[in-house]
Amino acid sequence: MPMNSKQEKIQKMLEMQHQFIAYEHEHGISPREYWAPAKDDKFADYPREFMDIANDVIDLAHSEKGSHR
Repeated sequence: MPMNSKQEKIQKMLEMQHQFIAYEHEHGISPREYWAPAKDDKFADYPREFMDIANDVIDLAHSEKGSHR
């Protein structure tokens, strides 16, 4: 289901952060695991997905204010 509002995207980012931090505290994650994970790692898509959503939020905020990156 696509997220439409900026607030939905921010909420998704907060949920992702909460899950990632909980996992990191319990299991630890090395920089290599974060930036170059194995395809079957629990958070393999996390950096890309989080960054994509964050960029969407930034674009929406700029659009609301009529500004540019």
